[in-house]
Amino acid sequence: MLPVIALVGRPNVGKSTLFNRLTRSRDALVADFPGLTRDRQYGFGKLGPVPYIVIDTGGLAGAREGIDELMEQQTLKALEEADRVVFLVDAREGLTAADEHVADLVRRRDVPVTIAVNKGEGLASDMAASEFHALGLGDPVVISAVHGDRVSAMMDSILAGFEPGAEPAEAAADSIAVAVIGRPNVGKSTLINRLLGEERLVTFDQPGTTRDSVRVPFSRGGRDYTLIDTAGVRRRARVHESIEKFSIVKALQAMEEAAVVIAVVDAREGITEQDVSLMGLAVERGRAIIVAINKWDGLAGDRRRQIRDELDRRLPFMEFAPRYFISALHGTGVGDLMASVDAVYAAAWRDLPTPDLTRALQSAVDAHPPPLVRGRRIRLRFAHQGGRNPPVIVIHGNQTDRLPGSYKRYLINHFRQTFGLDGTPIRLSLRTGDNPYKGRRNKLTPRQQRRRKRLIKHVKR
Repeated sequence: MLPVIALVGRPNVGKSTLFNRLTRSRDALVADFPGLTRDRQYGFGKLGPVPYIVIDTGGLAGAREGIDELMEQQTLKALEEADRVVFLVDAREGLTAADEHVADLVRRRDVPVTIAVNKGEGLASDMAASEFHALGLGDPVVISAVHGDRVSAMMDSILAGFEPGAEPAEAAADSIAVAVIGRPNVGKSTLINRLLGEERLVTFDQPGTTRDSVRVPFSRGGRDYTLIDTAGVRRRARVHESIEKFSIVKALQAMEEAAVVIAVVDAREGITEQDVSLMGLAVERGRAIIVAINKWDGLAGDRRRQIRDELDRRLPFMEFAPRYFISALHGTGVGDLMASVDAVYAAAWRDLPTPDLTRALQSAVDAHPPPLVRGRRIRLRFAHQGGRNPPVIVIHGNQTDRLPGSYKRYLINHFRQTFGLDGTPIRLSLRTGDNPYKGRRNKLTPRQQRRRKRLIKHVKR
């Protein structure tokens, strides 16, 4: 499973800045669960030798009442989930009483800790780190989250010993790995037991931490699957329990292991922020995904129309994902759900021949040419496949870095329709050919300049 890194510290020491650097985006889809936490965020770390989950916690000022008490509770929960802790302090302000309070919380959890002395740009490392040795949590590391100074080296050290996980589905090519995700009480357990067969005694109630995912092999319609359970598969005597222990980390780790994600939502409650965040993280991770709107039976027509409109409004980034309106309790629509798992899995792993991709690209360009940029037409010349799960399409041309987002979405939709890639995200990788003569014009001989002009004319044709 993916390792979990928790960022802790008092307010304004740079935890969110470091979080954004580790996730490599300021506008990345990250999960902020207002009903469960105040400002704890989850994302997939991308800076370091192996992938991981990173948690950004609220700042702790050391107060024992009001909102500070709630934040402390959330920080303790993050520490329980973490495999490693990054304890941020401020090099400019030095050691404070609030830092010592956070250190006391960290010591309660037997987990490796790295003290990151942030805002250390322009300061001598030894001097910036000196007073933080007093915390007794090891040698501090001086970094700058804003500028990235020494952050990569710090993550290399923190993640040493963790091995990269196997690619989803490749490890068990004959079995499709399926993760069922969703908030508590949306019907995950009911759906899981329906998929496994009601007559079957489930005995995969394995001991372990709350972050352990349970892998359950099963067959349906002659096809083998591995169910990665995020709700906790229960023995028959306990299947009617309504309270599920919700672990966001468990859901994110299950996404990483799975080839296909089934996102379950409750039609009677509508689409919540938690639903949107979980599905956004699944899309960010590139997983093929299906939306199962559960408890559809018994809803009035007006409510059904309202839910359909809400799906369109709240999930515009999920237009590619099939939607199924089901009743896990009665089994309605569940058979169609598994047929869709097969289809989106095939789409995510489809081979896309280069000639076919290039023809599809030219068809899209002929129908709607790219816009002019500074009087010059963006030219897209050919395409090839750069990866699977999700499909990555590499497009070569000139000025591709100036291609508008709206045109990229147009190309993605065109490729999706052409190759039947419903249910899986599609990534575009745009490549612009380098001009070997760029910046050297004044150094060329007359013969080289004539050759350069002929080459440019040839490329433009």
